[in-house]
Amino acid sequence: MTTPASHRFSFILQRVLFAAAWAANVATLMLPLIAVVPNMAWAESMPTASSDDARLPGFDGRTLDGKPLSTTAFAGQRLILFCFNPGIEQAAVYAEALANVSAERAQNNFAIAGVAMGLDADGSKAFAAKHRLDFPIFDDSDGDIALRLSLKTPVMLVGSDPEGRVSLAMLGFEHGEDIAVSAVEGRIRDFLRLPRIGLAATGKLEESPAAPLFEAEPLSGDKPFRLADAGEKPVVLTFFLSTCSHCQDALRFFKSELARLPDATRPVFVGVAIDAHAYSVESELESKRINFFQAYGDADHKIAEAYGSFARVPDIVLIDGARRIVHRKMGWDAKHDPDVMRMWLAKLAGNKVPMLLHRDWFSGNDSCAVCHQMEAATWRFTQHAGAFDTLVANGSDRDPKCIGCHVVGFGQRGGYTEKDREPYLENVGCEDCHGRGGGHLTPKPKTAAVAGAAHYQPACLKCHDAQHSLGFDYEKFRPKISHSAILALRDEDRAKLVAGRSQPRDLLPTTSAIVGSVACKSCHESEYAIWATSAHAHSVESLEKKNKAGDAACVRCHVTGYGRAGGFPEGKKANPSEDLARVGCESCHGPGADHVKDGGKTRGTILGLADKCESCVILQVCGTCHDEANDPGFRFNVAKKIDAQRHGKVMKAGSPAH
Repeated sequence: MTTPASHRFSFILQRVLFAAAWAANVATLMLPLIAVVPNMAWAESMPTASSDDARLPGFDGRTLDGKPLSTTAFAGQRLILFCFNPGIEQAAVYAEALANVSAERAQNNFAIAGVAMGLDADGSKAFAAKHRLDFPIFDDSDGDIALRLSLKTPVMLVGSDPEGRVSLAMLGFEHGEDIAVSAVEGRIRDFLRLPRIGLAATGKLEESPAAPLFEAEPLSGDKPFRLADAGEKPVVLTFFLSTCSHCQDALRFFKSELARLPDATRPVFVGVAIDAHAYSVESELESKRINFFQAYGDADHKIAEAYGSFARVPDIVLIDGARRIVHRKMGWDAKHDPDVMRMWLAKLAGNKVPMLLHRDWFSGNDSCAVCHQMEAATWRFTQHAGAFDTLVANGSDRDPKCIGCHVVGFGQRGGYTEKDREPYLENVGCEDCHGRGGGHLTPKPKTAAVAGAAHYQPACLKCHDAQHSLGFDYEKFRPKISHSAILALRDEDRAKLVAGRSQPRDLLPTTSAIVGSVACKSCHESEYAIWATSAHAHSVESLEKKNKAGDAACVRCHVTGYGRAGGFPEGKKANPSEDLARVGCESCHGPGADHVKDGGKTRGTILGLADKCESCVILQVCGTCHDEANDPGFRFNVAKKIDAQRHGKVMKAGSPAH
């Protein structure tokens, strides 16, 4: 359909007036965007704000297919909002990057939505189809949403957390016209914390991966740098933006620290500018008095792609004389990073490594890894290494009830804080088990009673308690995080550790027999009555409707105690008239024979769930059936699902049963 000339002129005039208004006033949205992403390259040349609680404005409209849609549909999920004019060349690059991650939405609990700002809705539809955009896209042909969001660029990505806080913003004009799809995709993956395929997934245990060979052209004068020609000299490869204050701080550090090392062992500093223009880079470095090195360019992005450098600047890669990457640092934290980098530079130069651990705060894993590289390598195969990412995926990374067991030193002096959200203290790290500064600052127990590996047990039990870690057995669990035990495994067994990170465990006891739900009714009449109206109580009926009542693969999750002592017999067709032919009490609370027998011990013989953590315990119980194959997304909505099933209460001390 052709847009009337009068309407087209009116829209263009509206855009011109809007652009003029923007030039006179700073957009209300963009101020907080910049404030919460201080390490983003474009942030350095933009205004800043003090708040770190900026929220993405809500809005509604219609999709390109004419369906009503509101941003409230994405509440409780991380959201990537793609605002684009399909006629702009760079929009295609962003679209391809989003298409590459779109399939991972369900298993990682995030959403993507688009805002098509072109005048021609049909053109936007064709663009979406061409680039495989399978997420909902608002039709903003009239520019209403663009005005509400105060957009001043035809291509933009905004990322927000489950509560709508904005923590990612990528502006199309910041890159120039030739940004690579991998660069945009990498920034998105970094924000969403999507799993990366790496050595941990393959099970290969390597302390330091091989550094890709590269050739860097100087921005002006001199000859190119070839890594292959560096001999046995260590190399400090740094991707930087000349106007980025964090990059400038890092460059000042290297200017000072490298000068302290002898010429013979001093690492070669290779600075690769991501700026577009050589003159502006050299001029900026000179004005800041940090032009101590030859600056190189990467116009075709080949070096950045080889090293996967696309998330943040500065991106510092330390390469030893054997051409192995021994350390990688993205961003620059003036409080934490200088000491870690001093230790690494000393090690690269063959000097004695100074013990720069902090006595007043936790130092983080990367400080420990300077000297304990193999221990750091084995740690990556543990569930501890992804502990914080699980909070992010579940939208619990700001919940103080959850944070403490997924970071280092929460609630302690110098530990992780809700305010600063120190990235180097994320995940369950070295100092959670070994104490602040490890054995260097925290002496090991001297008594024989807690000698050896046993002295770690008290540290484990701080988090692995009955509420959060049902069935925790220190002796059985310790090998899963033991450096020596993981080191001794075969590659395929280490790979299984990684693959099993998100798999639920069957926590129900197996020592007692199943007795059926009717046996529970006499003491738990009100709970039984509520349960009897639930879908669980009629689970086999749903199988009958699909003619699956005889399918063993389906029946096992629709009956009580399938194949267990006293439970529903294996291979039998389910009949809804039978007590065991439903998801009964013991499917969630464990076998009840010991609990109901005369003169038996009632407390401790059945699994009470009312006081248990939904994600840490109840999800494990439910997740054996409500897995990704049978109930996609269940693990991200477990709290709501459990609320719909609740029928009991927390038993107090002295109660007759539990």
